[in-house]
Amino acid sequence: MLAANSAVQLKEEHVPETSQRVAIVTGAARGIGAATAVRLAADGFAVAVLDLDEAATKQTVDAIVEAGGRAIGVGADVSDADQVQAAVDRVAAELGAPTVLVNNAGVTKDNLIFKMSEGDWDTVINVHLRGSFLMTKAVQKHMTEARWGRIVNLSSTSALGNRGQVNYSAAKAGLQGFTKTLAIELGKFNVTANAIAPGFIATDMTAATAERLGVGFEDFKTMAAQQIPVNRVGVPEDIAHTVSFLVSDGAGFVSGQVIYVAGGPRD
Repeated sequence: MLAANSAVQLKEEHVPETSQRVAIVTGAARGIGAATAVRLAADGFAVAVLDLDEAATKQTVDAIVEAGGRAIGVGADVSDADQVQAAVDRVAAELGAPTVLVNNAGVTKDNLIFKMSEGDWDTVINVHLRGSFLMTKAVQKHMTEARWGRIVNLSSTSALGNRGQVNYSAAKAGLQGFTKTLAIELGKFNVTANAIAPGFIATDMTAATAERLGVGFEDFKTMAAQQIPVNRVGVPEDIAHTVSFLVSDGAGFVSGQVIYVAGGPRD
């Protein structure tokens, strides 16, 4: 029993205090990313708010700082290896070594496959899959050195298939396999990797989908809610709460999982 307790104590000594931990959230200027950044700051993390346009991160950063947290805005194209490495190096220099990564950055270029251009396919795959790969490759070094880390990848219920989203569905399904493999490779370093697959979340992205379909956003949300068991659409904070759990010490035995946050059962 003493040996077991000593092993647990030794392991815990490698775990940095929450107040010293640094998180990077990509695509964090608005929507799910912004809500997640704000929630992690409230949990005690210093947060790097990363987005394509650094100026766009100001609102999220200001909200965190005004609430007493620590945050910086960082501009980077997550599909560009040089920009990603420069961004991670900057975070490490200004906030400290990042040991939490939320790969949330994403775009949609919806169309039926016979209408979809190669450029629209490449853009979506590059941001979601290549971006998550590059960010994770750059950050995992800090996690493995600390022997503690949390990776959360944003998948989607569209991973199960969704008309007009062959590029997005492929990317989100790919992220699930990516997540499970990360869990296998990095687990020995006390690094967990999980994915969240949101259902309908009221964001600028879903508003744009409604506009593309020629439907008012409020009507679009009402129609969607009728198909959801809890009888409402999701909000960014629903995902932020789930991220908060997955990056906590309490989730240290949860890894390689895909959690559908969709208001009801999913396959």
